[in-house]
Amino acid sequence: MPRLMLIYCFEDDRVAKLAPITHARPAYAITCAGYRLIDWLQELQSQNGSAKLVGEVRPHLRSIQDTDFKIDEVPQQLAGSDAKASPQEPGDILLVNARLAPTLANFKRLQELAKSKRFAVATEVGDDQDTEPDDEANDSGHPSVLAAWLPAAEVNAAIEKERRKPVETPKPKSKSAAVETNHIVRVCDFLCRHAMTAERMSSTGKWQVFGWPHDVVATHMVSMNDSMNHRIAKGNYEQLQDGVFVGKNVTVGEYASIHTSGGAIVLEDDVKVGPFCFLEGPFHAGHKTRVIEHSSIKDGVSVGHTTKIGGEVEASIIEPYTNKQHHGFLGHSYLGSWINLGAGTCNSDLKNTYGKINIEYGDQKIATGMQFLGCVMGDYTKSAINTGIFTGKVIGVCSMMYGFVTGNVPSYVNYARLFGQTSLLPPEVMVNTQARMFARRNVEQRQADIDLIHAMYHLTEDEREQSDQLGL
Repeated sequence: MPRLMLIYCFEDDRVAKLAPITHARPAYAITCAGYRLIDWLQELQSQNGSAKLVGEVRPHLRSIQDTDFKIDEVPQQLAGSDAKASPQEPGDILLVNARLAPTLANFKRLQELAKSKRFAVATEVGDDQDTEPDDEANDSGHPSVLAAWLPAAEVNAAIEKERRKPVETPKPKSKSAAVETNHIVRVCDFLCRHAMTAERMSSTGKWQVFGWPHDVVATHMVSMNDSMNHRIAKGNYEQLQDGVFVGKNVTVGEYASIHTSGGAIVLEDDVKVGPFCFLEGPFHAGHKTRVIEHSSIKDGVSVGHTTKIGGEVEASIIEPYTNKQHHGFLGHSYLGSWINLGAGTCNSDLKNTYGKINIEYGDQKIATGMQFLGCVMGDYTKSAINTGIFTGKVIGVCSMMYGFVTGNVPSYVNYARLFGQTSLLPPEVMVNTQARMFARRNVEQRQADIDLIHAMYHLTEDEREQSDQLGL
């Protein structure tokens, strides 16, 4: 049989730092500037006809990878001891870290790497000095690898090296880690360790990678125009007016104020824009988006398919099936899927001092270097009417917020600190809520969706135990 090129996208152990964004999705499915990494990899696959796209994700997301993204798991011939019995030799492999930002610049670098067919590796800046190829710099020994090209001979060399090693099962550091690891990414562990022996790529510019959730917002802001121009060049759109490109069955209401001097506007199929809307590019609206009348969308906004958007939205990313349709401000923020913001919900994205924003992730405080940063909100979370979210707050998955949100909100929590009340939200409540939400959108609730709710609950136990927001 002919050897197939594998585009092998893997999650490394640093993916946990992207929580809560990555609780409900593989890192390659994070939207940034209107694209996900999986979109670019599928385009790369189409350019290499014999290529096969495979993924290695955390255990609780494997069924989601299969049902939602139709990506195969890693071939058994690469999986540890199974490689001994496989008569078929592996082909060339393009390794891609799932935390790689979905930017046009990164896509071009991946094209360059695949075209060169040279044993080479790209690592995070600062990770490539004073490290021996087989040294384990941290838990898995491979998180510095962003992308690598391994010719078939090098793949075989990596497998042979792995065969000679005794099998060891890593001990998880916590209950949440136990849910996450479960023999995590063992295949890409040894492939990445071997890739570190390759020549370092010397490409112009820095590879963009997501290290923390706020990096998604920061990258989105500087990448939006390049991504939009690529989308327009590749797409089949009608130009409605200068700088405005639309798909099929798009309607724009009367008295719209449209401005494209800062970037293009792309409205996918079946987008409906109500009357009296202010639209400023760059702006990308996924199919079946509804922009509510009197909305103000500006400064680089990307919304996924089947969303409802209203009020004032600025420089933000909104994933599919999320509703922010009422009045209220959302700025420099990331919202996951299946979120609903009640009327009057607002977030702050600027400190009163106009200074740079520090953000807390668990017990770590990170200097973002950003003057504008709103909130990061995980999937399935809801806010009551007139909720106010302070600057730079991180809100977990499956939580419900009331009043002022002055601190980070853990996952699966009823947060009403203003009223002196915080309580646990059991996963069974969220499964029932999920069923009602899905029914409203004519979406089938699958067993994989129910399992995800339960898995995320157990995954976030440490998050709740360590939070100072709860009296649990």
